[in-house]
Amino acid sequence: MKKAEKLARKIFSDQDLKDISEAIKTFEGRTSGEIVISFNTTSYKQPYKFAQRIFKKAKLYQTKERNATLIILFLTEQKFAVYGDAGIHEKVPENFWEETVANMKTSFAKGKMLEGLLYGINELGKNLAKYFPVAHDDVNELSDDINFGDDDVH
Repeated sequence: MKKAEKLARKIFSDQDLKDISEAIKTFEGRTSGEIVISFNTTSYKQPYKFAQRIFKKAKLYQTKERNATLIILFLTEQKFAVYGDAGIHEKVPENFWEETVANMKTSFAKGKMLEGLLYGINELGKNLAKYFPVAHDDVNELSDDINFGDDDVH
């Protein structure tokens, strides 16, 4: 078991992890967008840059509409990043991410990790549905499994 998974299991119960997986499925039922949740240990104090590297390494940009989002929690640093692909940035307003990220940050600061993460997943799903509605031929392009990141990626 990777360090990130061990640490995540200290913070989140098995039921919490199931709830997160269910929220991912709900998200993807609302929008053709894709979402990936990743738990890592550290970002080496560069959450956004590290998220960008993980996004590229995992080839999350290969979705048909370039509409994948990565939410990554850096558990030892108590930091997180939300990284959306180019297709999202082309369609959404400039302040699209701000309220969701701010509310997640507030929940996390209060120690409400599950609530903050579920809020982020649900809000992004609801808001992305406006720009990327589910098509009748929609295909799940990325795994809905929670990713426990490589501890050696930097």
